[in-house]
Amino acid sequence: MNAHTPSPSRGKPVDLDAANETTKAAHQTTLLSPRFYTTDFDELDKMDVSSVREEWDVLISSMRSDPNKGHFKRTEEWDDITLDDVPVELRTELVDFLVSSLTAEFSGCVLYKEMKRRGTNKDIKELFTYMSRDEARHAGFINDALKDFNIGVNLGFLTKAKKYTYFKPKFIFYATYLSEKIGYARYIAIFRHFEKHPEKRFHPIFKWFEKWCNDEFSHGEAFSLLMRSNPKLLAGHNKLWIKFFLCAVYATMFVRDHARPEFHKAAGLDIEEYDMRVFEITNECTKQCFPLTMDLEHPAFLPTLRRMNQLAVSIDDLTQKGGILNKIKKMGLQAVVAANFVRLYSIPAKTNELPEFSKMVPAW
Repeated sequence: MNAHTPSPSRGKPVDLDAANETTKAAHQTTLLSPRFYTTDFDELDKMDVSSVREEWDVLISSMRSDPNKGHFKRTEEWDDITLDDVPVELRTELVDFLVSSLTAEFSGCVLYKEMKRRGTNKDIKELFTYMSRDEARHAGFINDALKDFNIGVNLGFLTKAKKYTYFKPKFIFYATYLSEKIGYARYIAIFRHFEKHPEKRFHPIFKWFEKWCNDEFSHGEAFSLLMRSNPKLLAGHNKLWIKFFLCAVYATMFVRDHARPEFHKAAGLDIEEYDMRVFEITNECTKQCFPLTMDLEHPAFLPTLRRMNQLAVSIDDLTQKGGILNKIKKMGLQAVVAANFVRLYSIPAKTNELPEFSKMVPAW
C-alpha cells in the first residue's frame, strides 16, 4: 500500500440510503464543501523540528496540559432549543453551518489521527495525538448540538464513505495552517460580535467559541513551526503555492458565506464586513510564517470576490435546472470563474519579513 493510500475501510461503496439526510449532506464532496485529506505519511514522518526546538517544546507542553479539557461540556448557559424555535428561513442555513463546521473539524480529526497512527517520529506523533484529540471534541460537540434536532451525523459512516483528496505534505501544511488560522478568525469574530449583541445570539453553541477557537489558534502555531523548521517551504517557487492557497481559501469562504444570507441576517452580521474582518485577522496571523499576505485594500480584491460569488449563484441555478443546454452554459461560467480566480491571483501580494520567533498570542 502506498503511503498516501487511504485505509482499506475508507472510500469503499456504502449504502447511502441507510444514512440520514444530515449525514448525506456531510458526505457530499463539492468545490465549496470541506474535504477529507490524505498525504504521504512517510515523508511527513521525516520532519525534523530541531531548528525550532525551543518554541516547539513550549507549544507541545501547553497542548499536553490540555487547557480546554473541561470546556466542551454543556453548562447552565446552554439553552434548550429545538428547530421549532428557529425561524423557518433560518433553519436550513443553521443546519448547513453546523454540518459544514462539523465536517471541517472531523476532517482534521481523521487526518491527524492517521498521521499519529502511521508515524514513528516522536515529535510528529505527539503533536497529532493532541490535535486529533481536540478536533474530535469539536466535532462531537457540534454533533451533540445536531442531535438536539434529531439530525446528528453518523461519524463512523462518514469516515468510511467520504472521498479522500491526496495532497503532498507541503500542501497539507499550507491548506491546514490556513484552515486553522481562518477558523480561529471566524470563531473569534462571531464570538466578539455576540458579546456586543447577545440578543442576536440564536443558538447557544456560539457561547463556547472563545476558548474553542484558541484550539484552532494553537494548531496553526504547530503548522507554522513545522513550516519554519523547513525554510524552503516558505521560499522560492513555494511562494506561488502559498499565494494560491491564500486566494483559494479566501474566495471559498466569501462564496460560502454569501450562500447563507439568512444566517448572517439573523446574527446581525453584514457578510462582506464580517468576511473582510476575518481576512484581516487571518492576514495578521499568517505574518508569523508566510512571506506574503493578500492585499485586502487593492481596488480589484473585493470586486473580484463579488464577481466570483455572482458566478457561483448562477452556476448553482443552472445546476438546479439541469439539462444539456444548462450544463454547457455552466461549463462556460466555470471558465469565467477560473479567469476571475486568475485575476485574484494576479493582484500583487504584500511582502512580509518573518519575525525571529513564530509564537503569537490570540489577542483578537
